[in-house]
Amino acid sequence: MSAILDRRPVNRGDRRRESLLAALDGLLETGGGLDSISIADITGRAGVTRSAFYFYFENKAAAVAAAGEQLFREVVDAADLLVGDGDPVTRVRGAVRALYDAWRRHEHLFRALLDARAVSPAVREMWRADSALFVEPVAAMVEAERAAGRAPAGADPRAVATVLLDVNERMLERLALGTDLDHEQLQSAVVDVWLRTLYGRPLGDPT
Repeated sequence: MSAILDRRPVNRGDRRRESLLAALDGLLETGGGLDSISIADITGRAGVTRSAFYFYFENKAAAVAAAGEQLFREVVDAADLLVGDGDPVTRVRGAVRALYDAWRRHEHLFRALLDARAVSPAVREMWRADSALFVEPVAAMVEAERAAGRAPAGADPRAVATVLLDVNERMLERLALGTDLDHEQLQSAVVDVWLRTLYGRPLGDPT
């Protein structure tokens, strides 16, 4: 996810880099937004020099992208739940729930990633590239469901996949930025949109 934003090849055993990322994560989790956190705050908490920060990262946005790696891995795991056999309601509901749970565990990082995306072209490109990774697997799911006769023919599978993934992303953004909707109701609505789009029927309708 973030390798394109690291200034040096990533060495997962590099303690200074890991200390910087842990410090940033801790500062974000305690309530500080990205704008309110300085590089001096990060390096002071990590116990490294300012030059050490710039050895690894061009700016705070790049560091946030690196810190979001675990969140990205959990999003990938959520998407994997869509693949395979079994009841489509169970698969879609499980994937949406797993996506929500990943956001809940890392909501401070997701908010910071939104802030970083707003100011950094590099983070925007990373976000676009990461989002694109999910299009083909979801499109393949759409094609498989149609080929099996479980889903009716419809729009181009890649276009359908792109729109459905946009719905998921919008759910996370709404959660991060604040919503008056009950979180369970919001997830149920997203599941309903997926099922109506894929299968042409509302949630729970067996016909």
